[in-house]
Order: sequence, then C-alpha cells, then structure tokens
Amino acid sequence: MKGLLEKFINLILFGNFWIAACAVAMTWQTELLLFEKVEVNILTYFVFFSTLFLYAIHRIVGLVKVKPFLEKYRYSIIYHFRNHIKVYAFLGGAGALYCFFYLSFANQLLLVVPAILSLGYVLPFVKGDKRLRDFDYIKIFLVAVVWGVITVLMPILERTTELTIAHLLILLERMFFIFAITLPFDIRDLKIDAHIDVKTIPSMIGIDKTKKMALVCLILVFALAGLNLYLDTYQTGHLIAIAISCFSTLLFINYSDKTDADYFFTGLMDGTMILQFLVVFFSDMLM
Repeated sequence: MKGLLEKFINLILFGNFWIAACAVAMTWQTELLLFEKVEVNILTYFVFFSTLFLYAIHRIVGLVKVKPFLEKYRYSIIYHFRNHIKVYAFLGGAGALYCFFYLSFANQLLLVVPAILSLGYVLPFVKGDKRLRDFDYIKIFLVAVVWGVITVLMPILERTTELTIAHLLILLERMFFIFAITLPFDIRDLKIDAHIDVKTIPSMIGIDKTKKMALVCLILVFALAGLNLYLDTYQTGHLIAIAISCFSTLLFINYSDKTDADYFFTGLMDGTMILQFLVVFFSDMLM
C-alpha cells in the first residue's frame, strides 16, 4: 500500500498534474475575488492543459542539462518515467491547442507574448543550446510575469476588455507572490545552476538576503491586497485569508534552505498556491 501511495504521489507531482492544478487554483482565485464566483470553463481547461504541456517539456529538456544529477531523487523519477511524461506533454499540448480556439479573441492576442516567453523558457533556441532560463538572473522574473498574465489577466479578459486599477493591483499582487515562492527553488538549485553556469539571486546575494527578499515580496502582496480592500474590490475576509496565506508561505520559505526534499518543494512549496485559493475560498463562504 505504501509503495502504491508513493507511486501515486510521484505521478501527481512529477507528472506535472499538481502544478497544473496550482495554475487552475490561481485562476479560480482571480475569478472569485473579482467576479465573486468560480467557473469551470474553457479557460480552466486551457490553463490546466497548457501548464501540463509546458512543465512536461521543461522536465524532459532539463534532463539533458543535469546529467550529473540524474541520481538525485526527482531527476531519477523523471528520467525513469520520461516516456510517460512525453505522453502527458502531447496530451497537454493537444488539449491546450483545442481550447485556444474557443478562448476570447482578446485572450488569444494576449497569449502571443507569454507563449513565446514560455516556449523560450523550456526550449533551447540560442546558440549553445541555451534557453531563456539559462540566462543569468532572469528566469524568476519570467516565471512571475507569465504566471501573472495567465492567472490574472486571462480570467479578466474572458469577461471584460476593460482593465481597472483593481485589476492591475491584483496582477502585481500575484506576480509578487509567485516571485516569493519561486525564490526557494533557486536556493534549492544552487548547485545545479552553478553546474550549468547560471547565476541566480541566491548566488548573488546569499540565502539569508534571498529569504528577506521573499519576506518583502509577501509584505507587498498583503499591502496590495489591502489597497484592493480600500477600493472595495476585496472584502475583509479576503484580506485576512491573504494574510494567513502569506504567513504560512513565509514559514515554508524560511525552512527552504534546511531541506532539499522534493516533496517539500514540488509538493508543499508549489502547493502554497492551492492553499491560498482555499483560504480565500473558505473566507468567501463565511462572509
């Protein structure tokens, strides 16, 4: 039973179904905060399938870059199930392409830039087989921007073409949150990034200052949520939920240099996105 449970968890985490669910949760959170309800619609399926596709491709291409680390736990699992992951990538790509044609025209246009950035992030296209993530310092900014566009702007543009101050505030809030929870992954990957000669924020300023940067980002998340409360976009319960999310996320971030356990990062650290959606969702139910 234990072996079956471990295989199931590995399938969900390293098959990229978990991170795809995280993307859906963040998208639903935007809909709940701005439009007061969550809908399972074509955008939901697009976000899920496109995330599954991109992260599956990222896993497969990344194996080439980390050959000395293939014995490490997550890489050994990914390498062992690489053919499965290729199937998930195909299914995700096919599903995303199908859903794309049913999105609003505004979202189809919006997707041009993040699609190029996302593909450039996972696929080598520069001389020397370099991806965008292989350039110094920029990968974490790309992740924050693309996740912000997909999980904030897309659900907005499915309903309206007018962007307000409140919309821009939640976009910034989301990007700062994604930035904060991505920093621990750079802490974990210090040796791997050094091997492929990529400089990151932790390698430049150190682990302690990186964790302080994450703290500042989470403070900004709370402050931006407070501004949306002031604008009557959020309710008090929403702000409390964001505060709970930021505090619990900070606890995980502070622990991130004390472990390299894959379940901690791929499971719990990524799972802070689902956690934030859930506390916002339940706070909304109680209001």
